[in-house]
Amino acid sequence: MSKTSPFTGVDHQVFVVADMEAAVEFWQNQLGIALKYRAVSEEHHVDQVFFPLPDGTFIEILAPTESSSPVARIIEERGEGLYVLALKVADLASATEALKTNGAALSGEGIDRVFVRPEMPGAPMIQLWPEDRPHRWRDNPPD
Repeated sequence: MSKTSPFTGVDHQVFVVADMEAAVEFWQNQLGIALKYRAVSEEHHVDQVFFPLPDGTFIEILAPTESSSPVARIIEERGEGLYVLALKVADLASATEALKTNGAALSGEGIDRVFVRPEMPGAPMIQLWPEDRPHRWRDNPPD
């Protein structure tokens, strides 16, 4: 029986790493993808960088700045690598309903951050990203 997929494409991918400088070296210098934006969140103890791709998608890299960071716990529990695959949806509410009908395990229902928690070992979380949702770093960059 065929299931309904609400996804219209890839929006972005999020990787978690222990060493941000090594990650920047790889993506920017070895792969030749320009780093567009970098920010450090003192509140969440995370360093994050964004590498836009020509098709409009982007790579986001997160690294902990302290051992108490949620990213440090993610790396401790799951290891480094692809953590979130954000897939575009035309409408968040209908996409959520379609995935529930398909039996997907969801978190964040009723808010604007809905994730599919895969039951497959090693798989990243899938974030539902509405096509019309802006990206703070790209669409409304801080001064």
